[in-house]
Amino acid sequence: MEKEPITIQGLEKIKTELDERKQVTRAKIVAAISEARSHGDLKENAEYHAAKEEQGLNEKRIQELETSIAMAEVIDITKIKPDIKVIFASTIIVKDLETDKKNTYKIVGRDESDVKNGFIYYKSPLGRGFIGKQKNDFVTIETPSGEKSFEIIDVKYI
Repeated sequence: MEKEPITIQGLEKIKTELDERKQVTRAKIVAAISEARSHGDLKENAEYHAAKEEQGLNEKRIQELETSIAMAEVIDITKIKPDIKVIFASTIIVKDLETDKKNTYKIVGRDESDVKNGFIYYKSPLGRGFIGKQKNDFVTIETPSGEKSFEIIDVKYI
């Protein structure tokens, strides 16, 4: 498997979620299973089956997070010489040429992407469209909702 780039903040977020799931969520699920077992017959015990399902989902997510951490290649953008080129972990300010609306995006890894909050996955249509471009470039990107045109107003390595 190949390494997956991630920002320092993204790695910390994953580690925090992993700790929460291992330390808090596991304990709550074990308590729920214990409580459900005390109610008797497990065959027809909906609480027990729900808690066991939740346990399986939690353990699956723990494995996903551990894999993400193991495969992480941390990129510290602050250690890279500032430039005008859009690269992984850079923060960009773009203007949507259709609406004249300005948006700020940070180019991030899979586990930290959240488009609504301005974190775009570097392999997404937007991420691929912006990477390699420079400040003041005009970019047209084919997105699932149609073609979009942007002007890159600024590129920051923060």
